[in-house]
Amino acid sequence: SKTPECTELSKSEMREVDLGSGRALLIKEHGEFSAMGHKCPHYGAPLVKGVLSKGHVRCPWHGACFNIATGDIEDFPGLDSLPTFQVRVEKDKVIIRANKDLPSFLSSNVSAGPAGLVCAETLRQEGFTDRIVMCTMDRHPPYDRPKLSKSLESTAEQLRLRSMDFLQDHDIELLTEKEAVAIDVKTRSVTFEDGLRMEYRKLFIATGSKPRPMNYKGKDVRNVFHLRTPEDANSVARLANNKNAVIVGTSFVGMEVAAALTDKAHSVSVIGIETVPFKKALGEKVGKAIMKVGTHSGEIKLFRTRSTYLKEVVLKSGKVLRADVCVIGAGSVPATGFLKQSGIHMDSKGFITVNKMMQTNADGVFAGGDMVIFPFPPRNNKKVNIPHWQMAHVHGRVAALSMMGRATEIKTVPYFWSAMFGKTIRYAGYGDGFDDVIIQGDLDELRFVAFYTRSEEVVAVASMNYDPIVSRVAEVLGSGKTIKKRDVE
Repeated sequence: SKTPECTELSKSEMREVDLGSGRALLIKEHGEFSAMGHKCPHYGAPLVKGVLSKGHVRCPWHGACFNIATGDIEDFPGLDSLPTFQVRVEKDKVIIRANKDLPSFLSSNVSAGPAGLVCAETLRQEGFTDRIVMCTMDRHPPYDRPKLSKSLESTAEQLRLRSMDFLQDHDIELLTEKEAVAIDVKTRSVTFEDGLRMEYRKLFIATGSKPRPMNYKGKDVRNVFHLRTPEDANSVARLANNKNAVIVGTSFVGMEVAAALTDKAHSVSVIGIETVPFKKALGEKVGKAIMKVGTHSGEIKLFRTRSTYLKEVVLKSGKVLRADVCVIGAGSVPATGFLKQSGIHMDSKGFITVNKMMQTNADGVFAGGDMVIFPFPPRNNKKVNIPHWQMAHVHGRVAALSMMGRATEIKTVPYFWSAMFGKTIRYAGYGDGFDDVIIQGDLDELRFVAFYTRSEEVVAVASMNYDPIVSRVAEVLGSGKTIKKRDVE
């Protein structure tokens, strides 16, 4: 494909170009041209709207990074790298050479969540040839769990991260419906609920979190759900159709489900102890701006049940809510109960403690994902828990490299997103303990950017309808620079 006008690109710029059989992203940085796939392999975002900086492009939607010379994925989320194309300049023309059939994405990356999957794929990619077994208590191969609460009718097949053929091609064995019940670090073995016992040379634990337990009468009723599986999500969507839905908890999951049900259900009620959702994570002003669903404040007293179905929810205030379906999104706890007698070190809340290589205190045992606390470099290596989908990818990669004796440190900017009412909130950084929020834009119009500061430093940013600001801030923080409060003021 000859693109004459492209020699006029400024010193550092990106442009999407048509190659006849597909499109490519043409990049000019410091006078040098390169070209690669134009869509982010994670959710298909147009990378031309992302951030170009220091040899890589950062996705505008969820912050994944790609090396412009090799196409390799350098930061997550997502599993695939991008195809790259040869570029040469002749007089005033830029010529991109590509095969006729352009691949949309190129798999260069070979628990069953993203941490376990990325760990297995990274091991294969880095040349590990021995046996790899992934065990999951789920009945499905790894799937895109963040989508469950946003599109309730998706099937496991639609959400699948990798096909069974892919796993077979890379010799990754998958055992489904296998729940680990004990680990013995002396004999280096894992015992499962069905009695199976497997020995390991290296072990990666990424069991994630489970719903926070709640006490109420009638726990066995069939129309109360914790959103854990595609089957749960599908049942919620079916039972809520033109009926009354009650959501317990103003967590991101709870609010996403509430938003997803507003055009299906007859009524949607959200019960929260907090008067404003996301207050702790996003601050009161941003929380209020997003609060589109009527929330009933007050603790839950009990569920009134008759037969096998919940009929109504009674609040502490005495208010009664009709409930044809109920979803509980009242937070989570680490799924580490099976490790109590293992000798693997955990804190008082059940989070596994790991070092910067994702290693536990037990020889050959690594852990990652929602259920670990790990040293976080931007906070002077303070041990933190960051339960983001994106972070689990990073942990899986670091653990795999550590297992192979190629210790690498976590170099990432935490990134998460939430989608409600057709709007997406993006968030980057680690805002825990923020003491001020600087807001630019218009909260009422839901077009804003919020900078979260601790003393004089910006520690996190959130936005709606303000792309690619969050990825731009992630890029600055990722390069090791600090952003001062006065810079954004």
